[in-house]
Amino acid sequence: DGAASSDEEYSGAETEAQDAEARDEDRHLKDKLLRKFGSHIGSLKLEFSKKKKKGKLPKESRQTLLDWWNAHYKWPYPTEADKLQLAESTGLDQKQINNWFINQRKRHWKPSENMHFAVMDNLSGPLFTDD
Repeated sequence: DGAASSDEEYSGAETEAQDAEARDEDRHLKDKLLRKFGSHIGSLKLEFSKKKKKGKLPKESRQTLLDWWNAHYKWPYPTEADKLQLAESTGLDQKQINNWFINQRKRHWKPSENMHFAVMDNLSGPLFTDD
């Protein structure tokens, strides 16, 4: 049986001819699909490329969070109970509230120097005892 049994047994010219034939088949299939579904591709691209809508929180919710922020500006870290109360009063979930406070502190909170020293004193206090 002199028939070729694998790609290795084809000559270089035969392999190139097969590759060209496969490319032609791919091109033909692509053209056929474009003709049949081309009118839908634009809308599909748009649908697949849409990311979760990033938007502002509702104005009333933002105002409630800002009111809390302004009342606790020196230490704007709400307790878990505060977060639950804020979630209930704003209609936001806790992840949204956590993220809002993280972003707000990064963008708008400048702790005082005295606070830095107080935090450092509290952190270093137990480390340097005279035991």
